Amino acid sequence: MKRVIERLESLLEWGGVRKDIVFLAVSGAALLASTLGLAPLPFDAAWIAIVLCGLPIVLEAIIGLVTALDIKADVLVSIALIASVIIGEDFAAGEVAFIMQLGALLEELTVARAREGIRRLVHLTPRTARVLTEGGERIVPAEQVRVGDRIRVLPGETVPVDGVILSGQTSVNQAVMTGESLPVDKAAGDEVSSGTVNQFGAFEMRAAKVGEDSSIQRMIRLVQTADAGKAKIVRLADRWATWIVVGALTAAVLTWLATGEVIRSVTILVVFCPCALVLATPTAIMAAIGNATRHGFLVREGDALERLAQVSKITFDKTGTLTYGTPRVVAVECAAPYAREELYALVAAAEQLSEHPLGRAVVRCYRQETGAALPVTEAFRMIPGEGVAATVGGRQVRAGNLKLVAREAVMPPELTSGAEGYLDEGCTVIYAVVDGAAAGYIALADTVRGESAAMIEAIRAQNVEAVLLTGDNPKAAAFIAGQLGIREVHALCRPEDKLSRIGAYQADGRAVCMIGDGVNDAPALKKADVGIAMGGVGSDIAVEAADIALVDDEIRELPHLLALSRRMMRTIRLNLCLSMGLNFLAILLAIAGVLGPVTGALVHNAGSVVVILHSALLLSWRR
Repeated sequence: MKRVIERLESLLEWGGVRKDIVFLAVSGAALLASTLGLAPLPFDAAWIAIVLCGLPIVLEAIIGLVTALDIKADVLVSIALIASVIIGEDFAAGEVAFIMQLGALLEELTVARAREGIRRLVHLTPRTARVLTEGGERIVPAEQVRVGDRIRVLPGETVPVDGVILSGQTSVNQAVMTGESLPVDKAAGDEVSSGTVNQFGAFEMRAAKVGEDSSIQRMIRLVQTADAGKAKIVRLADRWATWIVVGALTAAVLTWLATGEVIRSVTILVVFCPCALVLATPTAIMAAIGNATRHGFLVREGDALERLAQVSKITFDKTGTLTYGTPRVVAVECAAPYAREELYALVAAAEQLSEHPLGRAVVRCYRQETGAALPVTEAFRMIPGEGVAATVGGRQVRAGNLKLVAREAVMPPELTSGAEGYLDEGCTVIYAVVDGAAAGYIALADTVRGESAAMIEAIRAQNVEAVLLTGDNPKAAAFIAGQLGIREVHALCRPEDKLSRIGAYQADGRAVCMIGDGVNDAPALKKADVGIAMGGVGSDIAVEAADIALVDDEIRELPHLLALSRRMMRTIRLNLCLSMGLNFLAILLAIAGVLGPVTGALVHNAGSVVVILHSALLLSWRR
């Protein structure tokens, strides 16, 4: 029996969506030919629809009953089909089968696509490590690294395991773990995590957490766990299937006993079939997805909009989501005798050969702001963990952090206090020393998207609370939140922190939406009731983990998506009322003998047409 069931299941899965579309097209043509009497066949053309559309329904109902005693809407449809065929009402059987398969196809087109987020995340796992031994350096698979091993990491390489730096200075891109837009300077004694990228100087480290205990492997497990814990919405017709089946059979038997006319009983079974009930949800979802697509949203999960309508909290990542994710120069302050333009040009020239993101940002902003060519740079050198040194137009220029300045010159108090003010706002400061004297500083910050504040206000108007979850430092997080009017802020969040925070909201009975763009956001995007990824600037892994992708990163459309999801749910509820009301009327007429099986199927399926037309209004709806 088990083998037979497996064979039937594989047969039903064969061909997928393409097969279903072909079968529906052929069945629709056959029903039309049967109605007009055009098919030159030795049998009623409606039998084509019965075989192509009805047989799969019957097989699925049998498999569900035999394997799990699972009563779904397919059970009643199967009973109605078989009963219609027995009394010779082939057209009614074919029509009901066609409508039910159409609803199933619409559902199949809106269900979740196979995602590859976890596979892509696994590919981020470092494959090799440079282990230092008494015999020299040897390259080994990363999974063979043991706790305590001494490892060398070169510029551009990915850190293979978690550990502590023993020697060397560098900057590490930690976006994969924290989402921070700027690299973090590291020196002896600092911790580094697997999956992060060494950007500059080589360093040696001691392995502390390896294999399954490493940061990147923990994040993979978080994504898997969050995905497994997300509930899937069951088709409404299937939730009520048991009561529908019992009600239909009871009404059919009582009518037969009272009237003695089996055709009335079969008509009741036909009109009781939940065709419109099956179509009520997927047609509205399909129309809403079409609307969302025109506003820049790619809905990847069929029931994502259903879940979004219940959301009461939206948690935002900061970098790349509410901000642009790229540092920009926000201030250039200088000491006498330098003018702003002169100092800006000197620092930009000194940084033009640097590969540090902050240095590149200074050069980019200078060129965008002035459009001028930079002076020629000579004798350039990187000072790992501190900054850069270069000769520009005969002047000795140093640009970097306070450690570099403290060794080269004394910063005037007025410049120091001014720089501290920018640091309190979450900015990063590059100090400049020219010819051995403090010359000023340049402040850089990740700038807020122009539409972010209005978007936050618009979702608050829909009674949804905004929360900021960021891996950035508390000062930067608080400053950005203050600009946007976000009251609840959580900084220094690692992937597991975002996950636990969302879990805490859900434990309080709140539906949560998470919006992010980085690899570090993937577990939270999976865990949240609805995950929305920034598709333009976001990582592929974040997009794969999310239910919805914002293709063009225009977050100003988020309030429309939220309102659209609620409008869609109102449409679904009205669809259900319309379809059930019409069905109830058809049942009464069938009991009275006014409707026969064919007429009953036509009247009953009029409800399906009403549902489809009403759902289509969502295509052009605007908040």
